[in-house]
Amino acid sequence: MKRKSRRIAPGWQWRRIWFAMLLLCAGFDALHAQELSGAWREVRPGDTPEQVISEFREGHLLPFSPSRLQLFPTQRDGAWVVLQMQPPYIADDRVLHVDTPPAGAVSFYPGGRAPVRMAMDDFSNVVHGHGRLAFAFTAGQRAADPILLKFEPARSMPAPVTFRMQSWPDYLDTDAGWLVFATSCFAVMLAMAAMALCFALMLRDMLFAWYAGYLICYVLIQATQTGFIYHPLELQFLSGLGAVIAGATVAVSVSFAAIFLLRFAEIRQYVPLLRVPILALAFGMPLVALARLTGIEALMSSSQLLTGPLLILGSALLLLASVIAAVRGSRYAWFFLVGWTPLLALTSLRAIQVSGLLADAFWLSDAPLVAGAFEAVVLSVGLADRALILRRDRDRAQVLADNDALTGVLNRRAWNEGADALLASSPPRPLSVLFLDLDHFKELNDCQGHAAGDRALIAVADALRAELRPGDLLGRYGGEEFVALLDGVDADNAVHVAVRLCRRVHRLELNVGTSGNLLTVSIGVAMRNASDSVDDLIERADAAMYAAKLAGRNRVMLETQLRPGANRRRPTTQRTAQSE
Repeated sequence: MKRKSRRIAPGWQWRRIWFAMLLLCAGFDALHAQELSGAWREVRPGDTPEQVISEFREGHLLPFSPSRLQLFPTQRDGAWVVLQMQPPYIADDRVLHVDTPPAGAVSFYPGGRAPVRMAMDDFSNVVHGHGRLAFAFTAGQRAADPILLKFEPARSMPAPVTFRMQSWPDYLDTDAGWLVFATSCFAVMLAMAAMALCFALMLRDMLFAWYAGYLICYVLIQATQTGFIYHPLELQFLSGLGAVIAGATVAVSVSFAAIFLLRFAEIRQYVPLLRVPILALAFGMPLVALARLTGIEALMSSSQLLTGPLLILGSALLLLASVIAAVRGSRYAWFFLVGWTPLLALTSLRAIQVSGLLADAFWLSDAPLVAGAFEAVVLSVGLADRALILRRDRDRAQVLADNDALTGVLNRRAWNEGADALLASSPPRPLSVLFLDLDHFKELNDCQGHAAGDRALIAVADALRAELRPGDLLGRYGGEEFVALLDGVDADNAVHVAVRLCRRVHRLELNVGTSGNLLTVSIGVAMRNASDSVDDLIERADAAMYAAKLAGRNRVMLETQLRPGANRRRPTTQRTAQSE
């Protein structure tokens, strides 16, 4: 008896694979990290490194877990942190790195030697952790000795940190992985910004420029906060300006986002009441940024106090406007919500983490990079969708403006423009103009009504279009008159084409009234001369058509260049559709 095989849905298989990869990524560093214990206290006047180490050995410091996010107060005198490796020890060269490091500096106090100071914007130390602070230890240094760090005082808000001790090879693997991750995210955002700038120049649409400005500001914010702008980019001239750059770019980015949302989500149409508050936010945030750059202590302190509340209120305002616009039918408000909401949610979670919660969510420090890249892609797709719809609407409007509403062929204006363009082309080519007028059309309208006349015009236009080449210009000149321009056709071939058109219309067998006449067409043909304009060609083709009418209708008449003073209504050559 065969055993039934159990089939697993492909989607479930992929979910299992992704879940295993996430577990592997989450546990990789833990498997290669040395276990640490830690304790800390605030810095007090008169402290010495020896005194702090002695207090640590006696158990007077506050214990904490170095592998979990910990917040140390740095806005007064700073904080002492003591770490100690737990057996089994890493005997080889090793690296202690501080992940999601603070904006200020951290000093390492090796026993009996001068302290080593490290900051994200420091270029003096040999070891530079990308996105982290790193302190190197040699194999000769005792692994069991306590490690003393001092978080120096800083004016900026403290950030939660974690500590890990790894061997050099494992640290280099971790560092390389972060570099690839961060570089990929920044590359996506900058590529979307560059594409938006190109479209802004090509389409002359400032909406793309506002979007590019927002993305560039967000890249600067993340590059400053993660230290990417210092290492690996090595932009030493920005050293010491991290807080100023981050504060200014945050304010400007909110301004760009507000202006972008106004146009992108069509706030003026869908949420007119919120248009003025959003404009106030857009113009107010740069003023806050300028105040922070003045160097005047009072203005800098005021702007620093205002930035947080304005960011919270501004984010809530943009979120509310986009939600209302989306509910009321704005297609692009949904794009904004899908791209921007994850970033807003992560920012909120990061703010909660700074307050001391979510200590195990260490991934929140790098999540804004992923959210920024995701937002850049989503909003770029939204902008591309908007550009395509605008182009489709523009093409549709152009078709409606150029084509006759009844027959679908070119109207008189569009036909004249196309003919002018062909006549202006060089080198000059043979061109012929056919002027067509329906015979007995007035009788058709009088006997059967204008609706029947409209149906006849549509049928004739379809017949003419089917007989001519795609490149030939066919237009309705007015009433029952049509005009066609044949490019690269000499006189004999033009007459042959005109005769085919006569036959095609005659075969429609449209009765015009009680007289028994069928709807036919009379055609005049004129050939281009070197000095001709479109009006000259039309005038001569019209004269030839009139001559065809006088000669009995349902025929083609070709008129060559008339002598000065000759009767322009007199044909020089005639050929009827019946005689061919």
